[in-house]
Amino acid sequence: MTKANALPIGVFDSGVGGLTVLRALRQRLPNEQFIYLGDTARLPYGTKSGDSVLRYSIQAAEFLVNQGIKYLVIACNTASSVAVEPLRERFAPMPVIGVIEPGSIAGCAASKSGHIAVLATEGTVRGGAYQRAIARLEPNAQVSAQACSLFVALAEEGWTDGAIAEAIAHRYVDELFRNDSQIDTLLLGCTHFPVLAAALRAVIGPAITIVDSAETTARAVQAELIDRGLLNTAGPVLGRMPECRGRTDAQDRPSAPILQATDSPERFARVGSRFLGESFDASRVELVDLAPTAAR
Repeated sequence: MTKANALPIGVFDSGVGGLTVLRALRQRLPNEQFIYLGDTARLPYGTKSGDSVLRYSIQAAEFLVNQGIKYLVIACNTASSVAVEPLRERFAPMPVIGVIEPGSIAGCAASKSGHIAVLATEGTVRGGAYQRAIARLEPNAQVSAQACSLFVALAEEGWTDGAIAEAIAHRYVDELFRNDSQIDTLLLGCTHFPVLAAALRAVIGPAITIVDSAETTARAVQAELIDRGLLNTAGPVLGRMPECRGRTDAQDRPSAPILQATDSPERFARVGSRFLGESFDASRVELVDLAPTAAR
């Protein structure tokens, strides 16, 4: 195994939703070290122009690359729709992946009828990224896309199951199935949405396949690491946690994700714990500024 294998994987998102991707990555790749960057100072990306999102994505990616990473994961649907190819060109030969392509591949593979529903934010639906990706893979597929703006608020407030979540899910999903009764696959096209999977399952029943772009992205990352010979097979790297930096009594501990945010570590920790699937406090979150990177 080379030194490159031991380098961390960089993951960025506009906020905390991408922590569902990080969670899936950690479960599938327990030997890897991760650096997660949430650009919370400029969220949401979905309301910004494509040019602005591309600029933000380049700044976030450069910040991670400058820390020394072997792989870049764009854990944001909006950023994935505009930045994957530019970032691949900019940082070649380092591999770069977004969440849209893996999710679309898995959605096509799961659907027997060829009728696929995509649940996403308004910006992702309006941009048509999933529709285009699925059409490239399966030109005859029938894609129905539904913007589910309230799902983001539900997820961040922790109202992920029960009567309220299911009632709102009904309002979104029932319309899809009224328009296309042959839908057999539901693709979650927002990184916030996997935490609402239980509510969605209660609404759609057991026959419809739910495809989680977080899990499919993690599988794709694993496959590419193996293909490129970059998989860390030596076990987790020991390193200092962010809250231990500068302390002489800090103890090395098994690798945990390095968490960075561009604004409000307190909110990042409070809301992000739900998405990562484990509790952490603001001391675990390093406040960073992307401006120096942008200025170079």
